[in-house]
Amino acid sequence: MKYKRHTVTAALPYANGPVHIGHLAGCYLPADIYVRYLRSSGEDVKFICGSDEHGVPITIKAKKEGITPQQVVDKYHKIMGDAFKEFGISFDIYSRTSSKTHHETASGFFKTLYDKGVFEEEITEQYFDEKANQFLADRYIIGTCPKCGNENAYGDQCENCGSTLNATDLINPRSTLSGEKPILKSTRNWFLPLDKMQPEIEAYIDSHKDWKTNVFGQCKSWLNAGLQPRAMTRDLDWGVKVPVGGAEGKVLYVWFDAPIGYISATKELFQNPTSNIQHPKSSDWELYWKDKETKLVHFIGKDNIVFHCIIFPAMLMAEGSYIVPENVPANEFLNLEGDKISTSRNWAVWLHEYLLEFKDKQDVLRYTLCANAPETKDNDFTWKDFQAKNNNELVAILGNFVNRTLVLTHKYYEGNVPVAEEYNKADILLLEEMSKYPAKIAASIENYRFREALAELMNLARMGNKYLAENEPWILIKTDPKRVQTIMNISLQICANLTIVMEPFLPFTSKKLATMLNLNEGLKWKDATRTDLLLAGHKINTASLLFEKVEDEQMVYQVTKLSNSKMENEASKSKELSQNSEEEKPKVAEGKPEITFNEFAKMDIRVGTILEAERVPKTDKLLKLKIDTGIDIRTVVSGIAQYYKPEDIIGQQVSILVNLAPRMLKNIESRGMILCSENEKGELSFVSPVKPGTNNGSIIK
Repeated sequence: MKYKRHTVTAALPYANGPVHIGHLAGCYLPADIYVRYLRSSGEDVKFICGSDEHGVPITIKAKKEGITPQQVVDKYHKIMGDAFKEFGISFDIYSRTSSKTHHETASGFFKTLYDKGVFEEEITEQYFDEKANQFLADRYIIGTCPKCGNENAYGDQCENCGSTLNATDLINPRSTLSGEKPILKSTRNWFLPLDKMQPEIEAYIDSHKDWKTNVFGQCKSWLNAGLQPRAMTRDLDWGVKVPVGGAEGKVLYVWFDAPIGYISATKELFQNPTSNIQHPKSSDWELYWKDKETKLVHFIGKDNIVFHCIIFPAMLMAEGSYIVPENVPANEFLNLEGDKISTSRNWAVWLHEYLLEFKDKQDVLRYTLCANAPETKDNDFTWKDFQAKNNNELVAILGNFVNRTLVLTHKYYEGNVPVAEEYNKADILLLEEMSKYPAKIAASIENYRFREALAELMNLARMGNKYLAENEPWILIKTDPKRVQTIMNISLQICANLTIVMEPFLPFTSKKLATMLNLNEGLKWKDATRTDLLLAGHKINTASLLFEKVEDEQMVYQVTKLSNSKMENEASKSKELSQNSEEEKPKVAEGKPEITFNEFAKMDIRVGTILEAERVPKTDKLLKLKIDTGIDIRTVVSGIAQYYKPEDIIGQQVSILVNLAPRMLKNIESRGMILCSENEKGELSFVSPVKPGTNNGSIIK
């Protein structure tokens, strides 16, 4: 379907800390590439984002720093907004959920659903801190994770094993406010009846089977498990007040409030007379949220899939006048030097620090993050790879081709584009191939395959490099100067086309190259199919290097910086372990009888990725899994339902015994066995590959 306009959103980042490379690779960079391409293609698009300034992480940060929540969000809203802008993330607006417009919009949305009778009012028991005299939101409660034994799991999630939790699941819960054990106390809240809306939501999800596998699979797992009512209000004092009687001391649940931030930010964009919109009407925002000819796309990380694919669409459906997302191209997670990025452990590359330490190298990070984007599985960022991407690709291929072309043009023709005297057969084929690249790159971008699109961009640069190397104009100039004119004209045309197709990925480099080529502004994507962007006689400007080498010293500094963080974390962990040394060590099971090597060698153990997961009906322990083993995609029934929720393990890599004879379990043929470890309590945990992003089918020996 051809749409009249596009509304593109990037996940609202929590304003309790700076932006790191995991955030960028997860959603902000792919969203920016997509939007820049749409703009270049002449599409009507609005790119919306802003700071998420409510929720418990904000209040926890405020207490930790001894300041007010408003001071916290003011501080980090500026840090994030400035960093995004300097990095070239081209939002049409970067708003915030503490704004008056947002509070009015979120309150109005809730009131509409309330007046329509959508919500169900329920009295439930929630944890209450008697010493602090307040109800505890999920993040104000910590305790022992029932899945992995982590003693510092939050009331909504264990960051150690990644499991989604309820506060009442925790063993030995304690309040982060007072350290006391909380009690259960009755309170009233308003619930969105997702269970009653499931048929409508399921029909919506099933109509989008073209979504990325990880997104569609996670949604189906939630649906297969059966949706449950979810509270849309919380007993807190920081957030959007619940706009109904009898709701004193309550605010909107942050995941009700936050996605409405996309809508309120769009309103602000059209209300702002200084925006770049020509003749805006304050009511025009509705076209981008209520017109069926608008395509709504959410860019997020995989931890936000359920909120953007199920809960927010359910809210929009219940309201009745809004469009729902057409696509939610969520990425997996980016790891750092083989370890999970963690803000609490300071194991991260912070964007604002990178921009200070690598002046004018925004595009090097953009290139590296896009080339390593975790589009289908978790991926890893290393400083060694960052250096290699810069030196071996940007400098040696793209930069080298452009520099040689421009330097030779100045040397031979005083900076004037030479006339192409005569094309031979190879020239004609090359020009035809060059004109196909915009369509190739566009197709990849439109299907959210940004790594593939970037590779095609570099293939165009490689083609230019190869053309120069094979024709050797620096040698041919002595014997056939007319032939050299054609060679240099074609090379310059490739450079001109590169300025257009590289702009979504490398906007700073694109602008720099366009300036050197003295190209007119306003060229669009369709112009990149032309082979005459630079006419004979056109004067180009002085050449300069597009990229400079990244030296070993810079990498040593960055790796040392991370090593220092790791040592500090290990020292802190050792201190914590020594404090708990009195605790009884867990008992270890006795060893089994010896086997021969040949007996062991019969087992074929591979790395696989869980694509789908759902409970087996009428059982407490069994999950039905669909696993990509690298060899095939197969069904495995595993007795892990007590330790893992289906929606939490989509996309997780596991070790699987693939040559175990099939057997029937509850009328399901199970082909293989997931390897798990078992602790002294009999609790199971996946035995996963140590290195994130290991290829499916890799043999475990």
